[in-house]
Amino acid sequence: MPEVTFPVALPSTSNHWMTLHREGPLFLLHLHNKDNRFTTDFCKSIMTALQIVEDISLATDEPEDMALVTYAEGKIYSNGLDLMHAVGYPPFMENYLLMLRRMLTFCIPTVAALNGHAFAGGCMLALAHDYRVMRSDRGYMCMNEVDLPSPLAPGMAGLLRYKMTPKTFRDMVLQGHRFTAKEALENDLVDEIAPEKEVLDKAKALALKWAPKAKSGIVYRQLKEEMYTDVVRLLSIPYNRLAPKM
Repeated sequence: MPEVTFPVALPSTSNHWMTLHREGPLFLLHLHNKDNRFTTDFCKSIMTALQIVEDISLATDEPEDMALVTYAEGKIYSNGLDLMHAVGYPPFMENYLLMLRRMLTFCIPTVAALNGHAFAGGCMLALAHDYRVMRSDRGYMCMNEVDLPSPLAPGMAGLLRYKMTPKTFRDMVLQGHRFTAKEALENDLVDEIAPEKEVLDKAKALALKWAPKAKSGIVYRQLKEEMYTDVVRLLSIPYNRLAPKM
């Protein structure tokens, strides 16, 4: 494969919405496009970053420690879908669901560093990671579709259902409850909480802890695919078959 020079600006240096860095065994995907709302190109840029990392993983002669951390800045991790784009461009949801599936079953350990609000589609992205570290003094995890109002695609509901208890699922989906960091930790939505200045460092430390598991190679992905087999199936349902019913 061609040698990659880090940092990598995505989707391009002229449209610079996110940056992929490398620090030894860690790959760091910095999301910095305002409030990181998902459009088709934004989803494709995340998938490009994942493909770069996966290609490097596959090209190693010997298994290596590796992990991926995503993070943003300020008070928002991601505010979810760009609704105008989502409504105006029907193929968008196919790309968004594919991006969730790719993150959920990614070939190395993944950690989301939640520097602030993770709303709706941003909450889904966070939950698609293996681990999460959340800012303790500000920010919510929330699925606010009930207040928009907007339905959930089966794959999105399936991911939420797998990642939380029935009561937490009820409160998040039917109440649109905004989970503080303390509540998110108590409900096992996140693995650690920390003050703003420590979130990224804590996420890196957690990623380094589990990075050796990437040495299992393709098995790491296979284990995830088996763990999440029902969620993967639901995320794979073509959205155009669902849209008339939703």
